[in-house]
Amino acid sequence: MAGRNLTQKILEAHLVEGELKPGAEIGIRIDQTLTQDATGTMAYLQFEAMGVPKVRTKLSVSYVDHNMLQNSFENADDHRFLQSIAAKHGVYYSRPGNGICHQVHRERFGVPGQTLLGSDSHTPTCGGLGMIAIGAGGLDIAVAMAGGPFHLPTPKVVGVELKGSLQPWVTGKDVILELLRRLTVRGGVGKIYEYFGEGVASLSASDRFTVTNMGAELGATTSIFPSDEATRTYLRAQGREKDWVPLAADPDASYDEHIEIDLDKLEPLIAQPHSPDKVVAVRQIAGMPVVQVCIGSCTNSSYHDLGIAAMVLRGRAVYPDVSMTVTPGSKQVFETIARKGDLADLISSGARILESACGPCIGMGQAPSSGGVSVRSFNRNFEGRSGTQDAKVYLASPETCVATALTGKITDPRDLEEMGIQFKKVIEPDQYPINDDMILPPAKEPEKIEVLRGPNIKPLPRNTAPGDRLEGKILLKVGDNITTDHIMPAGSKILPLRSNIPAISEYVFSRVDADFVQRAKEWGGGFIVGGSNYGQGSSREHAALAPMYLGVKAVLVKSFARIHRANLINFGILPLLFQNESDYEAIGQGDELVIDSLAEQLRGGTVIVQNKSRGTRISAQHGMTSREVEVYLAGGLLNYTVKGA
Repeated sequence: MAGRNLTQKILEAHLVEGELKPGAEIGIRIDQTLTQDATGTMAYLQFEAMGVPKVRTKLSVSYVDHNMLQNSFENADDHRFLQSIAAKHGVYYSRPGNGICHQVHRERFGVPGQTLLGSDSHTPTCGGLGMIAIGAGGLDIAVAMAGGPFHLPTPKVVGVELKGSLQPWVTGKDVILELLRRLTVRGGVGKIYEYFGEGVASLSASDRFTVTNMGAELGATTSIFPSDEATRTYLRAQGREKDWVPLAADPDASYDEHIEIDLDKLEPLIAQPHSPDKVVAVRQIAGMPVVQVCIGSCTNSSYHDLGIAAMVLRGRAVYPDVSMTVTPGSKQVFETIARKGDLADLISSGARILESACGPCIGMGQAPSSGGVSVRSFNRNFEGRSGTQDAKVYLASPETCVATALTGKITDPRDLEEMGIQFKKVIEPDQYPINDDMILPPAKEPEKIEVLRGPNIKPLPRNTAPGDRLEGKILLKVGDNITTDHIMPAGSKILPLRSNIPAISEYVFSRVDADFVQRAKEWGGGFIVGGSNYGQGSSREHAALAPMYLGVKAVLVKSFARIHRANLINFGILPLLFQNESDYEAIGQGDELVIDSLAEQLRGGTVIVQNKSRGTRISAQHGMTSREVEVYLAGGLLNYTVKGA
């Protein structure tokens, strides 16, 4: 019998339904869940609707890290709701200011070999600890908290063999940018990336977390590293060595695909606007003037990342024409840089220190100037995501970012040596400061807890079962790589409405077509047509929930991003794929579409879509499993789950 890879071992240990055959649907037991405040309010409303008094996972944590700007009552009210409902239903609550969910979760809760499901697309961060950590929509997390399995097609496992070792000024960020350069943002759909080989040892825990975090940009289900001595050292520094177990693939393990990266030859890389896969070597565009540099986000806000910035800036100043921000990823990181003196070096340099939150990564403040070039250690650079529609956002390592902040132009960090700045490896503490006072445990007497609901928290919208005929006009036709930011924008104006679906639905596709919402209302809903990789990016289920509220019945595209496709099914919107991509060119906005004998066609596989406006027929595939078909026909996952309870 051939050896097993690490992914197979963990999935087998958690398998409750199906067989591990690539493409076949499986159900896995979920050990841990996490939510954040931009997605959590809906997830807990959905959990409430299931009538389960207490979560049935080993651990569930509710984080507040997205909506930290309290310009009005909405965010503060939602935070009180999240705190009270967590106390009542057995969930730990990480208070505002404690840090970004993925940074805190790896510090305080992640356990090698366990499964984690999170209502944030960057949940795979904890794969750096040897977990199977998957991002999903809030309704999937609610089902997992209620004790249900998480269903997904068995992913292919791609073995990424790392050879050699990282050279000075080259980091885990460059590893994942190299993969994005090779594979694109569509390359990882339906796959798990498992790292192995001699080069793994040269990646610190922080590097590994960066790699697994940005695996989401490949469209991957998740990414995973072995749990080895580096993992043990990290957990020991967190006072959690007891959680460590050694985990690795068998020596003769096989993979569905194999990729090699020679770390010795890797150089600093940078992603150009407006996609994480538009990657080139930093030296190719060095010299471009910049107006802003940001170090932080859930990708690169660890002590190591801030320590390298402080080392470079020590005794020096940020370039006069550059606004630089630094975000500690957690209270623990913030305290560590303060105690070690790094914070003083950063402040002295002129860097602006932001609170431990997602902040500018999700367009929550620090929008660049008009047309400005911003270099960020973040994970996404979609057009307009920064808050400035015409800004040009680049993604790079903290090393490249701080070199750029110092010189005022995009700079290969290896060139710092010519300025007399020698590379020094950041040594992480043997023991981090441990203070969990801002993580509140569930109430000991939950029956006494009153759930606090502000006026912005509206009743949960629920879809109804579709009839046997779908009909409507094409509300909008879009191209390739439409992101959830295109569908349901974020930012300080819109995100506070996340628990008020009638209000937030007014912004659906607002940055693509300002008339979309009005048209959807006038036409009584309808269809959306798109290109390849529709729905990439954030896991936000509002990109399905708000269109459902507006009457969107089906989405017909060339291909879907994994999480968004699942969210469409969860909320009773039919996901369809062109069987012949040439049909995409033959339809347009305003065309009237009809699907008859819906249930019969769905259970048969191929769906015929009639274009009444043009007198043509389109063959489509839905790609749903038999279970997903029944979920859709029930009007969505909540109806399906409650019905089967």
